[in-house]
Amino acid sequence: MYLACAAAQDLEPRAYSASPVATSFAGVAFGRSSGDIAFDPTLPITDAKATLYSPVLGLGRTFGVFGRQALFTVALPYAWGDASGNVGDQQQRVYRSGLADIRTRFSVNLWGSPAMNLEEFSRRSHRKPILGTSLTMSSPTGQYGSTKLINIGTNRWSFKPELGLSYPVKKVDLDLYVGAWFFTDNGSFYMGRSSRSQKPLTAVQAHISYMVKRGFWVAFDSTWYGGGAVTVDGGTPSERQANTRLGGTVSLPLAKGQSFKLSYSSGVSGNVGSKFNTISGGWQYVWFDGH
Repeated sequence: MYLACAAAQDLEPRAYSASPVATSFAGVAFGRSSGDIAFDPTLPITDAKATLYSPVLGLGRTFGVFGRQALFTVALPYAWGDASGNVGDQQQRVYRSGLADIRTRFSVNLWGSPAMNLEEFSRRSHRKPILGTSLTMSSPTGQYGSTKLINIGTNRWSFKPELGLSYPVKKVDLDLYVGAWFFTDNGSFYMGRSSRSQKPLTAVQAHISYMVKRGFWVAFDSTWYGGGAVTVDGGTPSERQANTRLGGTVSLPLAKGQSFKLSYSSGVSGNVGSKFNTISGGWQYVWFDGH
């Protein structure tokens, strides 16, 4: 089981919002997740619980691609925490600390958000619906040991193509994202002898956000993901996942170019995976070339 992966449920409102090109982002965030984990039958663990802490450094930049606004981001995470559960008929408790898998994302707004410099962007008369697409990649950089049942890293590559729609209604933004995670095999799953493969995992997000004033907004967040049956050494596939999370986000403006974002989410249903309560806070600084 991958602790950091279980804690990191995607809930990102306004992911396809418009920004001028040549905008750079830098930020740090810290999150705490705790709750139950329902392991798939490939691992002999039951009644599992975990508490995890995860600081993340994030960097990003917008630019133009064939006249459209594009964005590239990278997240550099670390994680530590403990997990407990029954392994067979024995109660076990483990502590893990280390680097988690690095995640990168490239997105392009296909319609409704052309590439504009800061001056052109500031002259916009009104907001328009945006249709965008993205590719997120998780690389196997996290701490992993094939002799351990519980790990921070996943020891595999993961890719998520996604299509996103953002529709503005006065001060409200309605967001809907539909995508799917695809996974390479983990060829060193446990004790170096097993190969673990996973079917694609469909992911759907929906958000409603309200702009209180410039830089100050609140959002209601939801996500559902399903599929992702697991097979070890070509055996019988495990049960498909079907999980739902709900949450909320508040973004507050600070000094010029700075903001603070606070978010909370909770797993409300699920058969395999985590039912974590997660709270996180993050600071972000934005700057423009030449300004």
